[in-house]
Order: sequence, then structure tokens, then C-alpha cells
Amino acid sequence: MGFPIIEEVGFQLSEKDFLIRLLVSLGIGLLIGLEREYSAKINQEESFAGIRTFVFLVLLGFIGALLNYLFSPWIFAGILFAVILFIGISYWSTSMRGDIGGTTEFSALIAFFLGSLTLIGYIEISLIMTVFVVVFLSAKVHLHTIVGKITRTEMYDFLRFVVAALLIFPFLPDIHTGPFLAINPHEIGWVILLTSGLGFLGYVLMKFLGTGKGILLTGIVGGMVSSTLVTWIFARKSNENQLLSSICATAILAASSLMIFRVFIWIIIFNVNLIYNLLFPMFLVLITGVSTAFYFNSKSSGENKYYDHTVQPGNPLNMQGAIVFGVIYSLVILMINYTNSMFGETGIYLSSAVAGLTDIDAISISVSKLSLSGISILTAQNAILIAVFCNTLIKLLIVMWFGSAQLRLHVLIGYGCISFALLVAFYILNTTG
Repeated sequence: MGFPIIEEVGFQLSEKDFLIRLLVSLGIGLLIGLEREYSAKINQEESFAGIRTFVFLVLLGFIGALLNYLFSPWIFAGILFAVILFIGISYWSTSMRGDIGGTTEFSALIAFFLGSLTLIGYIEISLIMTVFVVVFLSAKVHLHTIVGKITRTEMYDFLRFVVAALLIFPFLPDIHTGPFLAINPHEIGWVILLTSGLGFLGYVLMKFLGTGKGILLTGIVGGMVSSTLVTWIFARKSNENQLLSSICATAILAASSLMIFRVFIWIIIFNVNLIYNLLFPMFLVLITGVSTAFYFNSKSSGENKYYDHTVQPGNPLNMQGAIVFGVIYSLVILMINYTNSMFGETGIYLSSAVAGLTDIDAISISVSKLSLSGISILTAQNAILIAVFCNTLIKLLIVMWFGSAQLRLHVLIGYGCISFALLVAFYILNTTG
């Protein structure tokens, strides 16, 4: 441990801790200072703070926190006041020259506090915040570009989501009501927020990352919203241009792989206990889907020149669709409770099969929540696998109806592998669980 420098109730600092935290502080100052000095050099700007200044600012925060414990909190307050005064004078000087941006000044103040946090032992927090600071500082051009691309509709939809999340959702009553006491307005609101937020995230990724990076990205991002929708879109596209069959198969299979990933997310959020015996079987299905997607992606390398990379991401925030999903989720909850009371375990499997034909999210959330009290873990796990299988079947039928002949062959191979993996997963789950 070394010789103790500070020994107080709730806080101890040894020589070894002091040296480690001092080195971390130096590293933080070097990182932020390096980014600021490099940015000033690239943009040919004058900056009051470079590598050395930021190192000293972090060390001032470090020393100030140390003197706070050794002598008096007023010393820390005095150092902080001097730093703020220095930063304020610097900002006044640069603003008089027409540069009214305060990024470097605010990052300098943050650097001071990061030094203080490091001294008192919050090393992980300091390092995480340092990473965020450096990333945001270095992403200036990209952030300005993104802001410039935001439309009025996107900004309006973002504000709608914030209003729903902060002003409506917290006030929904957290009570169970309705038939079987299965309806909870607070839980339904949470589901609506999650699905609309996931769709909004998919929209943002598709717009700002773009589909120009390849069809695989398009399928992945689209699969975050709806793998069934992606299947329908690219099945029709393959009929419009049969040269795109392999690349469309890539998008469809990638989206279906993301469907499995979404199931993992819902299970972790609503009942993590389901994940344990289900982890390996579902991971087997996920790996199968990803492998087939990459296989057809490698076959489609020559098709990229035929592909129109202007796929539109759709509406930014489909709140109406999320509300409809909330209604579907409520109906699925009622259906499962009813069939469970009437037919027991068989009724739940039947409900899962029917629900899986239209959507996988509602049934995944429903059985995950019901497994907390109403049904067994194994029944819930089997119900999820049945729903995934039925959803895979309906997407295969969409391809067979709307897709080109070559796409039908590709997807039949891909979904055949996935279906086989699902059967193996079902066998493993019921023989080992």
C-alpha cells in the first residue's frame, strides 16, 4: 500500500495510489491537449491552451483536490476561481477578435475537474469522460455536417419523442387492470417508447451512415426496425432487377439475423433469467443467419454497380406505428393469458405461433414478462423459438411470392439453414433445459 498520505473517514490515499492517479491525470491532460493543439494546427487557429496548458490544468485540479483534504476546502475553491478567471479572460480576448466559440474554454474547465475526480479515486469515470470529451472535440466537422443535414421534420419528430419520454411516459399509471389483470399502462408506454426509439435509431443510422457502404449495412440497419419489412422491400427489388438477387438475399438474411439480436435485447430487458438456457441455442441461430448473409454478400460483390444506393430510410419517428405495436402487444398479452387459462401450455404455443406470423417483438416481450410469474421459464423459451420459426416461415413465403427466381433459391438455402438451426436449438433447449 505504501505510506499513507491521507487517512480520513471514507477516503484514504497511499503513496502508491497517489502515483497511479498522478500518472492517469497526466495522461488525461495529454490526450485532451493533444487533440486541441492538433485541431488548432489543422484549422490554422490560435488557441490559448495546447498540450502543456491542458496538462497543467488537469494537475491544478489534481493538486486542488489534494490540498482540499490536506488543508482546507477554501484552497480548492480559490484555485477553481483562479482557473475560471483565467479561462474567462481568455474567452474575452478571443471573442474580441471575432472567435465566439467556447469549446476549448469549456474543455479546459472540464479538464480541471477531471484532475480532481482522479485524485479522489474516480479513475474509471474520469477516463470514460475523457474519451467522450476527446471524441466530441475531434468530431467537430462531422457534428456540424450532421446538424446541417437535419430537416425540420426530423427535428420535430425528435422533440415529439422527447415529449413522449419525459412528459407523458412518467405519468402513466403503473397498475395492472383489465381481463386477467394483464394490462399495465406504464408497461405498454415503455414498450411503445422502446420500439419507437429503436425505429428512430435505425433511421438515424441509415441516413447518416448511408447505404453506400454496402447492402449488408442496409439490411442490418433495416433489421433493427423490421426484418419482415426489409424482406418485402428487397423481394420486390429483386423482381425489378434480377441482377440484384444475391445482394437482396444478403439484405434479407442480415435483417433476419438482427431479428435474433432484437430478441436477445427484449429478453435481457424484461427477464434476463430466460437468457441462460436460451443463450447457446439462439446464438447458434444467430451465427447461422450471419454466416449465410456473409456468404451471399461475398457472392454479390459484382452486383454493387447495379445497386441503387439511394434507399430512403422512411419516416424518422413512426409514433403511430409504435402505438399500433402497443395495441398489438396488449392483444398478444390478453391472448396468451386467455389461451393459458383455457388450454395451458399448448395455448401459449399456439398464441406464439400466430403472433410470430406478424411480429416477433410483441411475443418476445409478452412471454418474457409472463415468465416472471405466470408461466415457466422453459415454456417461455419454447414460445420464443416457435415465434421465431413462424416469423421465418412468413418471410420465406413473402420471398416466394414477390421475389425473383434466383432470390427464391438463395433465400430458400439461407432460411433452410436457419430453420434447421432453429430445430437444433429447440432440441438442445428441451434436452438440456
